[in-house]
Amino acid sequence: MYGGESAKIYHAQHTARGKDYRAEAEVVAGEIRKRCPEAGSVLDVACGTGGHLGAFQDLIGHVEGVDLSEPMLAIARAGHPDVPLHLGDMRSFDLGRTFDAVTCLFASIGYVASEAELHQAVRCLAGHVVPGGVVVVEPWWFPETYLDRWVSGDVVEHEGTTIARVAHTVREGDASVMDVHYLLASAASGVRHVHEVHRAMLFTAAQYEAAFREAGLEPEHVPGVQSGRGLFVGVTPPSSASAAEFKSGHPGSGTAKNQTCLGERS
Repeated sequence: MYGGESAKIYHAQHTARGKDYRAEAEVVAGEIRKRCPEAGSVLDVACGTGGHLGAFQDLIGHVEGVDLSEPMLAIARAGHPDVPLHLGDMRSFDLGRTFDAVTCLFASIGYVASEAELHQAVRCLAGHVVPGGVVVVEPWWFPETYLDRWVSGDVVEHEGTTIARVAHTVREGDASVMDVHYLLASAASGVRHVHEVHRAMLFTAAQYEAAFREAGLEPEHVPGVQSGRGLFVGVTPPSSASAAEFKSGHPGSGTAKNQTCLGERS
């Protein structure tokens, strides 16, 4: 999805614009802590260039990342050499282990192509969470909150390059299509033009909730946060064995520290 040049532009633009990854991570970590106070590990799916990883390390502890774009991961590795990062598709990746929490932020879930793929992705996220662990998904806009034919633009400077960005987003059926144009200017290379098209699904809240429930998660929508898009948060049910071990006071191989966050650490 993001090639080498697009990944660099993405990283430069959001860095120069001052995207507050720390504040976003604090909101997400707070929602995780409400439901899983002892959480000590988090997997950030669609982690991109790794903007949230350092904050999650500070706030939660052990952190790993997954992304579909190798160029994005290369930038993330340069910034976070101590964080395990994995190439994978949110609809089908399998790390073979679980975490206390799994996140999918910055509306990356909108890049799936259908409601069926939304269900695949949420099942995959839920499959990487311990019993009693937490899944947090930041949605793209809902059909009723999306503004059709929206125009946005800005100009930033990053490491000697001026980046002008203009975008126009239109609705096509159940998706939004964003047409993005960049002009990049530097003393060394002059002016270059880069064009991208991003298609994101406009799922309803009910569709997100149905995907969570189908994956065994009871969803809660947290409105207003993350640029107004909110968050969907769900907790995986504790396994009967783990719950019984916890109640008896004799946990097995997992670290059953509390009833809302049971299972092995990653």
